Amino acid sequence: MWRSAREAEKMKSQVLFLFLLSLFGGVISQQIHYSIPEELAKGSRVGNLAKDLGFSVRELPARKLRVSAEDYFSVSAESGDLLVSGRIDREKICGQKSECTLEFELVTENPMNIFHVTVAIQDVNDNAPRFLTKDIDLEICESALPGVKFSLDSAQDADVESNSLKIYTISPNQYFSLSTKESPDGSKYPELLLEKPLDREHQSSHRLILTAVDGGDPPLSSTTEIRIHVTDANDNAPVFSQDVYRVSLQENVPWGTSVLQVTATDQDEGVNAEITYAFLKAPTSTGLFFSLNPNTGEITTNGTLDFEERNRYVLGIEAKDGGVHTAHCNVQIEISDVNDNAPEVTFMSFSSQIPEDSDLGTVIALIKVRDRDSGQNGVVTCYVQGEVPFKLESTSKNYYKLVIDRTLDREKISEYNITITATDRGKPPLSSSISVTVHISDVNDNAPVFHQAAYVVHVPENNPPGASIAQVSASDPDVGPNGQVSYSIVASDLEPRALSSYVSVSAHSGVVFAQRAFDHEQLRALELTLQARDQGSPALRANVSLRVLVGDRNDNAPRVLYPALGPDGSALFDTVPRAAEPGYLVTKVVAVDADSGHNAWLSYHVLQASEPGLFSLGLRTGEVRTARALGDRDAARQRLLVAVRDGGQPPLSATATLHLVFADSLQEALPDLSDDPGPSDAQAELQFYLVVALAAISVLFLLAVILAIGLRLRHSSSPAAWGCFQPGLCVKSGPVVLPDYSQGTLPYSYNFCVASHSAKTEFNFLNVTPEVAVPQDLLSGDSSVAVCANNEGPQIADESSFSSHQAPPNTDWRFSQAQRPGTSGSQNGDETGTWPNNQFDTEMLQAMILASASEAADGSSTLGGGAGTMGLSARYGPQFTLQHVPDYRQNVYIPGSNATLTNAAGKRDGKAPAGGNGNKKKSGKKEKK
Repeated sequence: MWRSAREAEKMKSQVLFLFLLSLFGGVISQQIHYSIPEELAKGSRVGNLAKDLGFSVRELPARKLRVSAEDYFSVSAESGDLLVSGRIDREKICGQKSECTLEFELVTENPMNIFHVTVAIQDVNDNAPRFLTKDIDLEICESALPGVKFSLDSAQDADVESNSLKIYTISPNQYFSLSTKESPDGSKYPELLLEKPLDREHQSSHRLILTAVDGGDPPLSSTTEIRIHVTDANDNAPVFSQDVYRVSLQENVPWGTSVLQVTATDQDEGVNAEITYAFLKAPTSTGLFFSLNPNTGEITTNGTLDFEERNRYVLGIEAKDGGVHTAHCNVQIEISDVNDNAPEVTFMSFSSQIPEDSDLGTVIALIKVRDRDSGQNGVVTCYVQGEVPFKLESTSKNYYKLVIDRTLDREKISEYNITITATDRGKPPLSSSISVTVHISDVNDNAPVFHQAAYVVHVPENNPPGASIAQVSASDPDVGPNGQVSYSIVASDLEPRALSSYVSVSAHSGVVFAQRAFDHEQLRALELTLQARDQGSPALRANVSLRVLVGDRNDNAPRVLYPALGPDGSALFDTVPRAAEPGYLVTKVVAVDADSGHNAWLSYHVLQASEPGLFSLGLRTGEVRTARALGDRDAARQRLLVAVRDGGQPPLSATATLHLVFADSLQEALPDLSDDPGPSDAQAELQFYLVVALAAISVLFLLAVILAIGLRLRHSSSPAAWGCFQPGLCVKSGPVVLPDYSQGTLPYSYNFCVASHSAKTEFNFLNVTPEVAVPQDLLSGDSSVAVCANNEGPQIADESSFSSHQAPPNTDWRFSQAQRPGTSGSQNGDETGTWPNNQFDTEMLQAMILASASEAADGSSTLGGGAGTMGLSARYGPQFTLQHVPDYRQNVYIPGSNATLTNAAGKRDGKAPAGGNGNKKKSGKKEKK
């Protein structure tokens, strides 16, 4: 039966322990009780604390066990025993209290727990009763009747309970006896009883030994001497109105506050009726707090009363008349509590720095709250002031833990000043506060952020290598290595191997450097992806795009496509009909510029002319037209020196020389080839002699060539070798290799025929029949003229049949507004340089320039009669298209826009239009450009 009750009690304790564990979480309060006698020697064992707490001795150092009452106790790290570390005097600790206990706390940090320990201090009879005075003087009137009682001064014993004062004894005598009385507060005092009347005349004084004995084992005692003086008779003794006076007084009342007034009366008269009041021999503390008026019996406060120090006072008052009679009464003063103590807040454990990614509910501090007041004045409520991500949770009596209540973010708030306020329930309530600072340590939870969503920089070409062209910047709100940002290039539209030769980025500053000089004509834009990476673990990163736009500079001079030197280095010439009207389109200067925008906007200017005023030059188109009709005094051969300038600052230029011959046919133009129109200045005579000498040398050279050819053919046994000189036969050139366009020449092929029935020899240049195919692999070679005999039959019988073989001139050779050649696209000789106004005109502009270049090279406007055409000649054959001409559309500038033409408008045409027969002449005299 007893065993089952014990098991039930054990199960009940386990259930209570689990309930407390779930209630308080990580911090658990446990009450441990010990009982020891006072005055134990230092190092004495109180109990095995480790065993009572359920710890093993080995884990005590790791748990960091701390004792709050370090003055009295300590914990042995070797055995886990609770030891006495200082003198334990129950009387000093608890005074006259019947029960004396020491309450303190044990705190462990790993994990953080708190335990309450109560040690009951058992009294030891180490204090003997002690009288406050060495002797007691007592006056007794001889008329005192037997049975009169006299109260004597009591002895004080610091011990309590059984060890306190128990009994008083007196030395044996025949007049007096002694009894022990107990006051309302539990103290014992002696009372002397007169057993028989005194006779002063027989004996005027008596000496008695008063002994006070406690209840200890063995008992302790002390003595004092009673000296009794027998006086003359005083029939009546004073009498108090009450034997016991009771009064309640609040603590902290001001000094001098009246407590009460005792009153005693005496039926005697005169001196024997004059009563004086005095305190009986009492502890010294009584006189520190109260004073007694000896004449009126009024008791007033003489100090500050503190309920927390002492809540009750018993005062012994004696009233004495003029004689020897006295009376005694007791005054019981109850001190009531006032809310005069604010709560005290103490941190038992505290973590001043916590990471920002700490979990919710993490304990950062243990707090103890204490209020010395009693009742409702000592009930305390604790809370955290302000909006902070922390809260208090009650763990046990007067203990709280401070935990994380919301997510922390160091980038928003790096530290918190936490103020904890404790308020009691007194009226009015008192409160106290304590503040601590919690620092939030950084965690790498923020990636770098670029200051711009994307970067675009403009860099002019020909920049110095190594110069900085841009700077990217990213910020990271983290601190330390988590906020240190480094930069790198992670992607680009270039090959990875070529990227390092173009740009680099400083890892620390984000400055982007150009590793080489950029060329707008080779690289117009560069797309980069830069990355910002912090130094956290793990590292966080962010990317941003950087677009580098290479701006154009005027570093390319215009390039003249036409006129150009012939394949053998000779200068070409154009013929003009003698009957050409003013405004007749003679030829066109075609040039391109590799630059863009204004830097590629070309203008044409006449630097020198043999006959000023005879020709006009289009400022933007480069078209050469007759300004007036040919006069009789005008020379048949004219020379124009044309300058082509771009729109850059400063402008760059190139020159082209035009040789123009006024003649209606080739035979008529040949004699003029050796004539150089002399200038009208002082050098005319010198030039005339030079031209005559040159003509003579040319004639001699021509005769020598003809003679050499005749001798060669005479020795030949093949009659076919003379076929070319037979009547009606024509030597037809085979497939030719076109010159390299990159060398500034236009492609040509030639047919060389001699008509035997004609009085004049006719040279037919630049005639490519449509059926002759030009192989693609021959377009880049040097052109050459092949002369051979055609054995298949006569190609042209006479001059008339030769003329009928040629294609008739195109009478409608002009382009429409959308097909107008030249960079200006103007019509009717408009020299204002108007640019395209719509997208279609813009896309067609490059095709017009190329068509104009080919047309000018054809020379169909000057030979073959008629108005001539500016279209592409059919001599190129169906295989020749605009794809064989360099594309300069990207360099066409549109005023008011930063765009350039990039669409392959020229390729939409498919093939070049056919034109008239070629009439380009090659001079036998080589001239340098």
